[in-house]
Amino acid sequence: MIRHIARWTLAIGLTVMGVLHFTQTRGFRGLIPAWATKATGLDEESIVIASGAAELALAAGLVALPKERRRIGWATALFFVAVFPGNVQQWRRRWTAPGLDTDTKRFVRLFLQPVLIAWALWSTSASASIRSNPRSR
Repeated sequence: MIRHIARWTLAIGLTVMGVLHFTQTRGFRGLIPAWATKATGLDEESIVIASGAAELALAAGLVALPKERRRIGWATALFFVAVFPGNVQQWRRRWTAPGLDTDTKRFVRLFLQPVLIAWALWSTSASASIRSNPRSR
């Protein structure tokens, strides 16, 4: 039951952030490292929109696809890993975004990322797939 609530809470958080990526696009542009635009061929706004779409898709998957829960948990954790350079970029640039308007908040946000990764894996039982896979021993 606790994992179920944690998974729904994570999905709600991803939904809120995904919507913010569409409605507050300008506020997220400063999180995009220059190498990301070069590597993808997309401009900052397109990357913000794409990451918002990914958040919405992951949120939907967390609640609507129970048979794929572990895979979506891994995908969500990998998404959190992928966006971490943006969090570092935000802290280094001192870029204000929704809810992150001080250096302290931006710095603390860096330490939230491993928590989100663990949350995604735990709430979807994805971390259990490592322990139960005989090939991983």
